Amino acid sequence: MLSQTAEYALRAVILLAGHDLVTTEQLAEASHVPAGYLSKVLQILSRKGIVVARRGKSGGFRLARPADKLTILDVVNAVEPVQRIRSCPLQLPAHEDHLCSLHQRLDEAMVMIEEAFGDTTIGSLLNHPSAAKPLCNIRGAAHA
Repeated sequence: MLSQTAEYALRAVILLAGHDLVTTEQLAEASHVPAGYLSKVLQILSRKGIVVARRGKSGGFRLARPADKLTILDVVNAVEPVQRIRSCPLQLPAHEDHLCSLHQRLDEAMVMIEEAFGDTTIGSLLNHPSAAKPLCNIRGAAHA
């Protein structure tokens, strides 16, 4: 359902929530994502205003806004937007003006996914009363 890039972006953002600065290496270890790949994902998130980077010896990444103001949809759309079906994927002339019932239903499902992702903040994931918290704590990172 989600691309690997979107999954990695969500892992990074969840881990950044509640921390002042976290290095790529700390994030890579805690999220189980290869550091090189994660570095590229963090660059995208930085360009899209999801995270802020600070260079230098005491540098790292932090969220650009509070976790309660950042949704799953914000993160996913920053790296790989949810794909809606706006025209017939088969480019059939008979479906030029309207989607067939199959593609219409698939697009409706994508709308529901967008709504669910848009209604779910990163903060709500961390504060959910389930027994298991997303991912794990980052060793050595400063807490906000």
